Amino acid sequence: MSKFTLIATAPMGLEAIVAREVKNLGYTDVVTENGRVEFQGDESAIARANIWLRSADRVQIKMAEFKATSFEELFQGVKAVDWQQWLPKNAEFPVDGKSQKSQLSSVPACQSIVKKAVVEKMKESYGIEWFEENGPLYRILVSLNKDIATITLDTSGIGLHKRGYRQLTAQAPLKETLAAAIIDLTRWKPDRPLIDPFCGSGTIPIEAALIGRNIAPGLFRDFSASNWPIVPQRIWDKAREEAKDLAKMDLPLEIIGSDIDPEVLSLANYHIRQAKVSDAIRLKNLPVKALKTESQYGVLVGNPPYGERLGERREVEEMYKELGSVAKHLDTWSVFMLTSNKGFEKFYGKRADKKRKLFNGRIECDLYQYLGPMPPRKRDQD
Repeated sequence: MSKFTLIATAPMGLEAIVAREVKNLGYTDVVTENGRVEFQGDESAIARANIWLRSADRVQIKMAEFKATSFEELFQGVKAVDWQQWLPKNAEFPVDGKSQKSQLSSVPACQSIVKKAVVEKMKESYGIEWFEENGPLYRILVSLNKDIATITLDTSGIGLHKRGYRQLTAQAPLKETLAAAIIDLTRWKPDRPLIDPFCGSGTIPIEAALIGRNIAPGLFRDFSASNWPIVPQRIWDKAREEAKDLAKMDLPLEIIGSDIDPEVLSLANYHIRQAKVSDAIRLKNLPVKALKTESQYGVLVGNPPYGERLGERREVEEMYKELGSVAKHLDTWSVFMLTSNKGFEKFYGKRADKKRKLFNGRIECDLYQYLGPMPPRKRDQD
């Protein structure tokens, strides 16, 4: 087994959660930076990180990092990498790029230089002049920040938020990775009830069910590195077997998703079946003001409409008031709501115990956190 520096990319504000997930997988030397978490791992770590990480965007391998203030420095730095150890002759290797606060500010030019450097190295190694690029995908990323070039290889393919269960989308869906991170922030445990009163197409209840039953989010999908000779099939098979063994597929859960729109609830129902958690989630078609439960010490968590469009604002503000009224009767419950609406606390009728800035796509939001009492420990109840 080899040792690599792996990078789990993270949406802004979720780095600490991704770092905790990486540590929970048993990896050490974890370094958290803006938008990414670096850690050391071998070929099996590539498979396990892709299969298990809930809140990361993708898993990359750091191939090189060096100062580059000229195209020549960039070319030589990339060419110094032993690409032939990774890329077979028929590899498809597109190059993506980004640049911040760097002298090499033209992203297309940087992408072109990186591509040229990789091709030149491959020509030397394989002794051929032309590469068909009709084999496995090896997406290369050149990222320039303050004149430091980081060259990475993407192992994930499509982003990790694409679990495979959500093939139909509702309006403004919440990314699966953000939903999982929000559930992590609630500190919900599977022995407590959870209700999403704005469940839409079902993302929060589904992610809660996957977390509650310890079902790896990437268990039922493929990744770019699934097709790489350097990560043999037996490594993927072993990682998937481990995930299947650790899943508690029959663990009873009390998760409810409700929504006023019957159309999106039918989408939620479809997605829940695709995620194989139908027996863990109940769906209810009702407005937030009709929400009632006899259960205690639960978590009320959701991504309500924000009222971004002028015509919706009053309706949304009324909905926040109704949510506040419902929450008053749930005095043992904790409430976590994500919205970009700065007036949320005013309409809800109470200041949050905590607020955390998060980004839903490009929309800056706050996660308003109202912390209820912790449930009594089992021996306290006896």
